[in-house]
Amino acid sequence: MKRKFSERHQLATVSELNVTPLLDLAFVLLIIFMITTPLIENSTDLVLPTGDAPGSPANADKVHRVSIHADGHIALDGQPVSLEELQATLAAHLKTEPDVAVLIRGHNEIKLQKFNDVVKAVKRAGVKKTGFADTPKSD
Repeated sequence: MKRKFSERHQLATVSELNVTPLLDLAFVLLIIFMITTPLIENSTDLVLPTGDAPGSPANADKVHRVSIHADGHIALDGQPVSLEELQATLAAHLKTEPDVAVLIRGHNEIKLQKFNDVVKAVKRAGVKKTGFADTPKSD
């Protein structure tokens, strides 16, 4: 018994899933993530500027010292002050002496937010010369 041509070449249903395109996609995504991940991690590299001209030295009589203690309280020239008082006092000093400089000393255990608040208060007061003090590491 002969089959008709149409019966001999019927399309059979494939019940298997072809995973080759899925593997290709997975490998492409893996390569993309392998390339982009190091770029994302190292995106915060800092390149600090350098200069040939030395900074103008500040007059030691016009330097005010701001200290931030471990418990978070702030002192201006040894006297405890709040952030608002710090800003107002420095602004008043700037009116009489426009060449005022501020040296900020922070305890090594203070929160960065507290340090940032003090720096912002000094900048809002209008101080142009600001320095930061640290303690050298002992060997």
